[in-house]
Amino acid sequence: MGLFNSLLGQDGRRFIKRKDSDAGEAVYFFPGRALEELRSSLYNELRTSEGAKRQQQRYCGPIMAMTFNFLVAVGIILGNKLVMGKVGFNFPIFLTLIHYTTAWILLAIFKTLSLLPVSPPSKSTPFSSLFALGAVMAFASGLANTSLNHNSVGFYQMSKIAVTPTIVTAEFILFKKTISFSKVVSLVVVSFGVAVATVTDLEFNMFGAIIAVAWIIPSAINKILWSNLQQQGNWTALALMWKTTPVTIFFLVALMPWLDPPGVLSFKWDVTNTSAILTSALLGFLLQWSGALALGATSATSHVVLGQFKTCVILLGGYLLFGSDPGLVSIVGAVLALCGMSVYTSLNLKGSSEKVSSLLPNQTVPSVKPKSVEDEEKPLTEDNSSAV
Repeated sequence: MGLFNSLLGQDGRRFIKRKDSDAGEAVYFFPGRALEELRSSLYNELRTSEGAKRQQQRYCGPIMAMTFNFLVAVGIILGNKLVMGKVGFNFPIFLTLIHYTTAWILLAIFKTLSLLPVSPPSKSTPFSSLFALGAVMAFASGLANTSLNHNSVGFYQMSKIAVTPTIVTAEFILFKKTISFSKVVSLVVVSFGVAVATVTDLEFNMFGAIIAVAWIIPSAINKILWSNLQQQGNWTALALMWKTTPVTIFFLVALMPWLDPPGVLSFKWDVTNTSAILTSALLGFLLQWSGALALGATSATSHVVLGQFKTCVILLGGYLLFGSDPGLVSIVGAVLALCGMSVYTSLNLKGSSEKVSSLLPNQTVPSVKPKSVEDEEKPLTEDNSSAV
């Protein structure tokens, strides 16, 4: 009994010493209320949307989310180069469809194993918002891959520059959100540096240019909705992916006949090609998840800056590690862009960390003062004295 009591601790046991004519020994009583409260607390923390959101904020902050997204983005670039180049799979919309279908299957497995976070109540978020996000995500992802298929990487990055002012303007119109002057200056420096770094690689055709321009607005709205729903609606990244992915798949199927060339059924689906495509699909799921985490932890504008940071790092890494020669102008532009990104990221992470710290509740459990033997005996003595 002594060992059992020492394991429970003072806060985990209470005893009542009864003084009766019939009972002369101490009787120990262990109420189940503390255990029930502990179980209820764990359930609220892990199986509710608020608890799941707190867990995501606690374990995947801005730095972790952006680092995760950066590493996965670099990996999927190599995977897509393998699929589009060596494998010769030139069906960008169908490749995007494979990515999202694989993501939905993985999410269904997570849900079956009770690993998928709980979604907020349906009345808190209108279905129209989830439907709009799923539809916009299909256009943003599908048009992005189509643009890469018809344009050079440099022209694609130039079109990304237009996403930044589009996001700032849209957030001001929709949510009256403004940014500080120091962030505006850093964004201008970033945009100018990326433009200088990629100006030597501007190859496009008329159809590719139209696709690139059409991609700008869906891309901006997609990032804004992902960020807003997570930060304002207690949505986690995985729960929001589970709700919106079926809508995205539906619209990608509708886009395939219009944007993909014919011949997908005649593609050589052997083991090597299929393995490369499935690897790209797994990386696509990680990219979607990490991107959603980064958007929930920071902002839509920060996610665009992160993508431009990736471009500059790849350009400079090729120059420093592999001896590629992009030219002095491109190197200077990349370095200038990295300087602007460093300033913007430091300002944004500082504000995000302060916001998350203010939103997270205090997780310390209040100490419960154990009742002494005299405190427990007093009401019982009074009750026994009044009994006839």
